[in-house]
Amino acid sequence: MVSAAAFPLGHVWIVGAGRLGLALALRLRDSGAVDAITVSGRAASPREHPVFASPPIPIAYLAGLGAAPPHPSAVLIAVPDRAVGQVAGRLAALGIAPSVPILHTSGSLSLDVLAPLGDAGHPVGSVHPLAAVADGGDGAERLRGVAWGIEGQGAAAEAAERVVRACEGRALRISPGHKAEYHAAAVFAANYGVALLSIAERLMGQAGVMEQDARASLAALAEGAVRNVAAHGPAAALTGPIARGDAETVERHLARLSPDLRAIYCLLGREALRLARGAGLDPAAAHRLAALLEDTE
Repeated sequence: MVSAAAFPLGHVWIVGAGRLGLALALRLRDSGAVDAITVSGRAASPREHPVFASPPIPIAYLAGLGAAPPHPSAVLIAVPDRAVGQVAGRLAALGIAPSVPILHTSGSLSLDVLAPLGDAGHPVGSVHPLAAVADGGDGAERLRGVAWGIEGQGAAAEAAERVVRACEGRALRISPGHKAEYHAAAVFAANYGVALLSIAERLMGQAGVMEQDARASLAALAEGAVRNVAAHGPAAALTGPIARGDAETVERHLARLSPDLRAIYCLLGREALRLARGAGLDPAAAHRLAALLEDTE
């Protein structure tokens, strides 16, 4: 394995001291790929956090965006989506050397939001981790080894790839103009996966299963399914009544669900049926299932 230190980032300025910004600072601090890190936040002084506690490399904290730190070699904008455009405008007015690449970490915003910086001559791009970062400290470890969606050309793309290598991750190149599809995919996989587990937990409760028992059992079931997808792909990983053409079981399910849950079941069932057909499901069984899954009333 090639060391992250082989892909040096120099002095990284992270604008944003929230969960992702601090997790990135910790991850990069420990990677050996940076010489220094500056973190900017809104607070007058940094909150208590491991990133500011005796790091192995110099770390500085700046309150606000009144000035740039000396000689940054890359800037990462890690603020909420609604603030990225405003931050880009303020950075463009600071007189940072135009050779410095500037990246945002939003999963949904295109590079258009960095237009003031591009107009000022900066290489612009984005680097977004496919990871659920709920805490700045734990998030640093969650950033290790994950996939990152990246955009940009030239020096911006090179900076994005160096961030990914420093985090021991893998880069996913996003086609220009398709950031929304990329982010929607992440929402389906993570956010809606959580929402579906919430529904499953409620249904287990209706079946009389205690909440904690249901949560642990369903999480383990989902984890196994995800591992199977990773190993074999969605079509081969699909199990259950639709995969085996069991229309009678699907009919029993639909009879016991509320109208709202029946609509969700049918919508996802039609996608499962598409996979089952691709895996060779008997056409007659597929036809019976399709008729059931169209009935959302």
